[in-house]
This record gives sequence, C-alpha cells and structure tokens, in this order.
Amino acid sequence: MATTNPALRREVINIYKELLYLGREYPLGYNYFRPRLHKAFISNASLTDDEEIRQAIKRAEFVKKEIEAL
Repeated sequence: MATTNPALRREVINIYKELLYLGREYPLGYNYFRPRLHKAFISNASLTDDEEIRQAIKRAEFVKKEIEAL
C-alpha cells in the first residue's frame, strides 16, 4: 500500500467517509447500507493503477449523488 499515491488514498478515504455519513439516512437503514458499502470498497482494494482508482472514485461520486437525491 505504501506505493499508492497518497493523494488518491486520501480521496478514497474521504469519499468512503462521506458515503458512510450519507448512509445514516438511507431508506433501508444504516445496518443495510454499511456492509454493502464496505464490500464495494474492499472489492476495489487491490487496485494499484492510478487511473483505475480515479475511475472507482468517479463511480463512488456518482453513487453519492444518487444517495443525496433520495
């Protein structure tokens, strides 16, 4: 993990925290939302290419906008 771009790592952590915060208001409940969010992020934990990480961040931003729209 030490070879990962620290700026991208911060972005990933920040979007995770933002989504976790938004999950408190998720219609199906926080206990439904949190494990699924965690699973989604863990499934991308092996990404090492900066461009792939940026694409995953963009997907997370899209999900964030969708949750805010609920």
